[in-house]
Amino acid sequence: MSSAHIDAAPGQIADTVLLPGDPLRARFVAQALLADPQQVTARRNMLGFTGTWNGRPVSVMGGGMGIPSTAIYVTELARSYGVRRIIRIGTCGGLGDVAMGEVLLAQSGSTDSRFNRMQFGGHDLAASADFGLLRAAVDSAAEQDLAVRVANVFSTDCFYGGDPQVLDHLRRHHIIGVEMETAGLYGLAMREGFRALAILTVSDLFATGESMPAAEREQGLIRMAKLALACTEPG
Repeated sequence: MSSAHIDAAPGQIADTVLLPGDPLRARFVAQALLADPQQVTARRNMLGFTGTWNGRPVSVMGGGMGIPSTAIYVTELARSYGVRRIIRIGTCGGLGDVAMGEVLLAQSGSTDSRFNRMQFGGHDLAASADFGLLRAAVDSAAEQDLAVRVANVFSTDCFYGGDPQVLDHLRRHHIIGVEMETAGLYGLAMREGFRALAILTVSDLFATGESMPAAEREQGLIRMAKLALACTEPG
């Protein structure tokens, strides 16, 4: 039986899911890296695919933009399909001494969203990555000779506008990545009992206004996906 927003049949989604925001990026990753990828869901054009990586089933699915969209798909993946590991692969804006193209492993996600507070009795939740996945990603990056940085990130509800002082707060607290999903993903992982990690490529720099070209974004996506797949290997 499918869920409200995912029309895959039971057993068609693997227990490990890579989650870019864009469904077309999900298709790109699945076709580029997985063996025999099959489209398993397309409800509302939020595409999802399942194939194999080194003989293990792996799914790649879009999650949309922002915490509310991500939360819908992540909750249904966990509750209806029994997914146990979800790794977000996406982009972020960079603050401070970060470089264009740098890969961040988000160890925590702060936010201006009330989503986690609504699930946590109005209190502040320390929305954090699964340590096992985080450590595996660090180790796998070293094996691939890929430079990564463990970092704290900020998930905002406002792509445009928002609190004009927020960047000052982030700099003061040494938060170097800004995106829209990680804090919600980590909060849901803690509540629903699955393991989560966000791997992010810096695609824009707040200090200069510089933005990464589309071709480089695709290269970064493949690089992150390979790291995500490697850090979920057994053993």
